[in-house]
Amino acid sequence: MTEEEAQLAAEAAAYAASDADYAQYTEAEPDEALGPPPTLAEALEALEACGDAEKAAGAAAYHKVERRYLGVPVPLIEDMTRLWRAQATLDERVALADALWHSDVHEAKIAAAKLLTQARIRPDDAVWRILSSWAPGFDAWAVADHACNAGGRRLVTEPARIDEVEGWLQNSNMWTRRAALVMTLPFTKSNHPTPEEQAIRTRVLGWCVTLAPERDWFIQKAIAWWLRELSKHDAPAVRDWLAAHGETLKPFARKEAAKYLR
Repeated sequence: MTEEEAQLAAEAAAYAASDADYAQYTEAEPDEALGPPPTLAEALEALEACGDAEKAAGAAAYHKVERRYLGVPVPLIEDMTRLWRAQATLDERVALADALWHSDVHEAKIAAAKLLTQARIRPDDAVWRILSSWAPGFDAWAVADHACNAGGRRLVTEPARIDEVEGWLQNSNMWTRRAALVMTLPFTKSNHPTPEEQAIRTRVLGWCVTLAPERDWFIQKAIAWWLRELSKHDAPAVRDWLAAHGETLKPFARKEAAKYLR
């Protein structure tokens, strides 16, 4: 096993947990008996109360990004934000999410993304503005992927936003360039894409060509992830891409992209 393949295997479990589940769901109607949503201080206090120092130290060592870690598992964060969504108006959710994101606490950033992860939001312009404003500051895959999960839902509801996402390919921040692929993952999911969805697939396959010469492991992994997911629903398109451009990928990424091809 090569060093790159060993790294891929070591990261596989974490990435599997991060792979976006784009199943649609609706939010419950707010219940006045739940009371008002938390302030930023109250939300952070709730997260801190569920923290685990040993897990926090492990997360800090694993993610290698200089910020505060509390050691709160994602399912527990999801439970908290489910309650906060039910307590808050949309404007309150947007404000709390942005405040949590800029607190620069790892679990608070995840909570921020979870607050805005919803299939149906009307109107959703404010949500999109917040999510897209975070992208230039992405600095690690875990928090970026949770934000991209939320952003992907907003792209599905308004595909014209793809023009803004395409601009991220020119960003000097590798994590922002990578987000262009991760946030467009929902467009790989259909067995019967609409003409608009097919056009977006073709467009993102072109982005993969643009990004493939980059040697960064996370960019290579993101390309492989996108191609692998598309191969489940449009294997010929991925075969054609690999035949034309596969040699521009690192071996581990080429192997990952072809994982489900027969």
